Amino acid sequence: MRPRWGYAGRVTTSPERRRTEPKATRGTGPGHPTRRDRHGRGLRGRLVPATVPLARTKAEIFDDLVLDTVESLERRYAKELAGVEFAVEDVPPELNVYDSDVLEDGEVPLARLLPGRPGRHELPPRIVLYRRPLEFRAMDREDLADLVHDVIIEQVANLLGVDPDELA
Repeated sequence: MRPRWGYAGRVTTSPERRRTEPKATRGTGPGHPTRRDRHGRGLRGRLVPATVPLARTKAEIFDDLVLDTVESLERRYAKELAGVEFAVEDVPPELNVYDSDVLEDGEVPLARLLPGRPGRHELPPRIVLYRRPLEFRAMDREDLADLVHDVIIEQVANLLGVDPDELA
């Protein structure tokens, strides 16, 4: 007898020999998952352990590159950079014209220096890097690290009023 498709997609030789298995129950005992997928396997965990580099997102990698550069600068210029905030945004805001505090590549802003405002609502100086435009300009991770370093050096030099070559 030729096999034919039977119950739930299993191949059987006759209707009498169909295997019927009990359906998975929810929480049948200790160690059993409380929910199963349609194939009865249960919930899946992470595909990659958190300790493996594949588990890091592009944004997290970019943040690490920024932190590395900022920490190296803060070791040398702790007093001058004591109140400076560094921030990362995905894309720059849509403005028709940018001020001179914006570091641009053509018409696309890469970073922005927001000087602090003394007074009643004192705001510390802030350097904002735009992640996506910087990633777009880099060929690989090493090139991105160099680009992030150069942009931060340029913005810190503008803030402190010194030549960028002195900071690098």
